[in-house]
Amino acid sequence: MSSNALYTDLSAYYDLMCSDINYQQQSASVHRLQQFLGNNGHQHLDLACGTGPHVRHFIDLGYQCSGLDINQPMLDMAMRRCPEAQFNLQDMTTFYLEQRVDLITCFLYSIHYSQSIERLKSCIASVHSALNDGGLFCFNSVDKHKIDNTTSVKHFTEFAAHHFAFESGWHYGGEGEQQLLKLNIAKSRQPFTASLADALPLFDTPDAGLQEIELWQDQHTMVATSFAELQQLLAPYFDVHIFEHDYEKIVPWDCVSGNALFVCVKI
Repeated sequence: MSSNALYTDLSAYYDLMCSDINYQQQSASVHRLQQFLGNNGHQHLDLACGTGPHVRHFIDLGYQCSGLDINQPMLDMAMRRCPEAQFNLQDMTTFYLEQRVDLITCFLYSIHYSQSIERLKSCIASVHSALNDGGLFCFNSVDKHKIDNTTSVKHFTEFAAHHFAFESGWHYGGEGEQQLLKLNIAKSRQPFTASLADALPLFDTPDAGLQEIELWQDQHTMVATSFAELQQLLAPYFDVHIFEHDYEKIVPWDCVSGNALFVCVKI
């Protein structure tokens, strides 16, 4: 199954996949950054907007919002969630806006969907062209040199009389400009007990004891950069500020952690 097929076929489960994310907190944090570092304008675009949860919160914060994604089923759900917003089926690496905006966001590490350095450069240039003077570009990123291929994140939830386990993890081969995002979903009519949840081999083939679990496995090719490389790509277009990946408070990046929030002011 291709990456696009996974998201299309399971688009109804997308919000479940992200049910542990505090969209309101993330949106409010970027709103504060727009007040402190941006032009304080209220025209907003969300890249790779998915089903529109961040857009919903920015609307509630008083923004005039638009969203952009390459997946039409996601956009259909976003339009139902945010009828006040405008949504467009476009590639974020080559998008064009008729009217510029004040704030562009790209949450959930979606900037890495650019897939290659050349496409990432194109994305950055497109963002710069789409922003008003002093506008802000905010996104989170992972440093390829700090990826631990043995770790992943799991969470569990329930929907329509089924139990779901979701897992995601980064994998970087040690060289080159691409890394993988591995995504896995397990579905069962029985609850995932604590012992099963710990043992569930979502990145492997289920054994005989897990035969009644439906499993989807996929991986996405993502662009891989170090934070230093990313700063160099952004520098011709933006004043770049790097903060800790913490939406509760605004703290400069400690130069150690492998996840960070990039806040870029158009120059």
